[in-house]
Amino acid sequence: MGEVIDALKARFQTRDIPKTVKGQFNALMRKEKGDTGRVAERLGVARRTVQRWVKGERDISNSKPKILENLTKEVTRDHQPRVRAKAEAEAKERGVYVETRARFGFTAAGGSTDDGRVRRLTEDVPDELIAPLFQALREGDEDKAQKIIAEGLAQEYFRERGTEGLQDLDVEFGDIDYIELDFQ
Repeated sequence: MGEVIDALKARFQTRDIPKTVKGQFNALMRKEKGDTGRVAERLGVARRTVQRWVKGERDISNSKPKILENLTKEVTRDHQPRVRAKAEAEAKERGVYVETRARFGFTAAGGSTDDGRVRRLTEDVPDELIAPLFQALREGDEDKAQKIIAEGLAQEYFRERGTEGLQDLDVEFGDIDYIELDFQ
């Protein structure tokens, strides 16, 4: 995946999705209680194709990369829903902080105001960004998760609340050396 999603998984999940394509397919079949039609719909293939995979007439691991990508995405979306829900509820109640060392810089409407440089930060994630962060985890969307973390760090570190003119500040967040997330 990526650094942010991996950090979220490390803290807020107890185990990873199955590693093999066959294991992922079986997990999706269990989730859909063996309904080949629903599995076919989720993967964007014909029902008959799923039936051939189930019977062993075809090997799913030989499928097109797009199908395998959809499979991983769908299994990730359904993985450990109760564990994630419990972690998300606790995060909303207690709050979350992020500790990271990464390259930060920012630009404002008038042009570049500070070139990116490596900084070590430990800041709270604003409460309104916790739900979108867990949504990014459910979707396995690294780009979205990085943008949410960048916005949270921008609010807490780069912008003083209520300061005029800094609300349009666009924070760049990349070259992550390490990142950890935890409850407050």
